[in-house]
Amino acid sequence: MTDFTRKLRIAVLDDYQDIVRTLDCFSKLQGHEVTIWNDAMADVDMLAERLATADVLVLLRERTKVDEALVSRLPNLKLISQNGHVPHIDLAACTRHGVLVSSALTSRPSYPTVEFTWGLILASMRNIPLESAALRKGSWQSTVGLGLRGRTLGIYGFGRLGSMVARIGAAFGMELLIWGRQGSLDRARAEGFPVAESKQALFEQADVLSLHLRLNAETTGLIGPKELALMKPTALLVNTSRAELIKSGALVAALRNGRPGKAAVDVFEQEPLTDPTHPLLHLPNALCTPHLGYVERDNFEFAYGNAFDQIVAFANRSAINIHNPDVLKQEHAQ
Repeated sequence: MTDFTRKLRIAVLDDYQDIVRTLDCFSKLQGHEVTIWNDAMADVDMLAERLATADVLVLLRERTKVDEALVSRLPNLKLISQNGHVPHIDLAACTRHGVLVSSALTSRPSYPTVEFTWGLILASMRNIPLESAALRKGSWQSTVGLGLRGRTLGIYGFGRLGSMVARIGAAFGMELLIWGRQGSLDRARAEGFPVAESKQALFEQADVLSLHLRLNAETTGLIGPKELALMKPTALLVNTSRAELIKSGALVAALRNGRPGKAAVDVFEQEPLTDPTHPLLHLPNALCTPHLGYVERDNFEFAYGNAFDQIVAFANRSAINIHNPDVLKQEHAQ
């Protein structure tokens, strides 16, 4: 492999909160030259200029897309390191340019996302953000919220996260109703949770409907105006998964029509969302947050810790969690 006796030039991208330097795991990069970027940069020309001298890129989740247009302009790049799935990285392009991609596909569930989902549910059902803002302006008890006990919690996608959200709902005394692919239905039945008679029944009966589906070709646009129109005018739709599960524009139109009555949204089609004119942000029945589900210190220690471990292993000529091993074959052939 390439000689790494000199220190590596490491670029950490999209550290919005400037938290990386404060993490315990940051000490793993001691001795290397680390540059941290706190803003989101979509312009390929400017991004390529920033990263022109970088040996290593550290990404967090899917915040930055790495494709042929970018990687072809980074002649010094040797490694991309992150934690989790890599749908935003063009592995073929990286392989062509001799860039190794390391990313640990861990089995640790995103507990912070589950907790945040329930934060959104409670805040929305009890009008907490609205009432807090009104109190600061001198208003006292301007709304009446809805409790959870006895109401129906619909879970669309009974995987690791959906199942945890369901168990918490049961602890609140809610009635559960599960829908999804056959694997979801089988897992729900095995845990003793009732499954819906159909997708239509799920949307019709849920008082709170939480989406927990992985985004892929099959699930993109899975929910549209027809499904949303089935929901109760008192119902809440919660999306902490991916915005693209819902057809573009369908949720805004549905909320304006009053079915469902509310939505709590942590994900958007374009992120980061910095356009204050986005229609969802101006709907009084939409609670919107800037993709905070996974944004939690322990989670960042875990994710960045894995990314930094991969850099250390790479520097020691023992790369781990490799997604494009053909790069190593190319080096051995040289």
